[in-house]
Amino acid sequence: MAETATDRLRLVIGDEGLARLGEAHVAVIGLGGVGSSCAEALVRGGVGHLVLLDRDVVAPSNLNRQALAFTSTIGRPKAEVMRAMALDINPEADVTAVTAFLDKDALPEQMDALGHLDYVVDAIDTVAQKLRLAAWCQERGVPELSAMGGANKLDPCRLRFAAIEDTVNCPLARVMRKECRRRGIRGLRVLFSDEKPVRMERISDEQWLREGSLLGTMSYLPPIMGQMLASRVIRDLLGWA
Repeated sequence: MAETATDRLRLVIGDEGLARLGEAHVAVIGLGGVGSSCAEALVRGGVGHLVLLDRDVVAPSNLNRQALAFTSTIGRPKAEVMRAMALDINPEADVTAVTAFLDKDALPEQMDALGHLDYVVDAIDTVAQKLRLAAWCQERGVPELSAMGGANKLDPCRLRFAAIEDTVNCPLARVMRKECRRRGIRGLRVLFSDEKPVRMERISDEQWLREGSLLGTMSYLPPIMGQMLASRVIRDLLGWA
């Protein structure tokens, strides 16, 4: 019998599980270090329908952590690069690439236009968009996982899933907790690190002015976060605890 790409998956989840994942529609919003690794793991894991949304192009500073960043992809739209990678892994997958800014005011219309979704992964890093996306998912009953901050963190063993109300030691989650409470967004499921952020190395005033609110990121932390998000999505789609 000829070897196939799903042989090892079938041993764990069986034909019924493969069929369920093959029919699933998952959107990954944001294709940075977290989102690109999540999308890669989802397509390798058998998810058959993916929507990949990001407004940016691959930059040199992405090379240290993003699954889609290579010297050959610098300057290309991340959504298109990720789509090409996904189809290279599984040519039979249905992959939609959307190169667009998720506008907080037009977000409901933008998300509605993506069609039926069984799951949404929020891997963006802007608070206004994260909040509006969480509200959209809550209003429509779409399961969502939201990635909190991985910058200035070192230890992947400190990553864990929780409701937003139960997060600690994460500057992004602190803002999200406050705003979710104010907006009536309850029980948002997130992946966060309870490690206290490390102090950054000093950078020059010129670099600070050029790059703004610069945050340090290890090569392994965002990809591990993406893999963890994909694992939770796949287990939820299969109905596993």
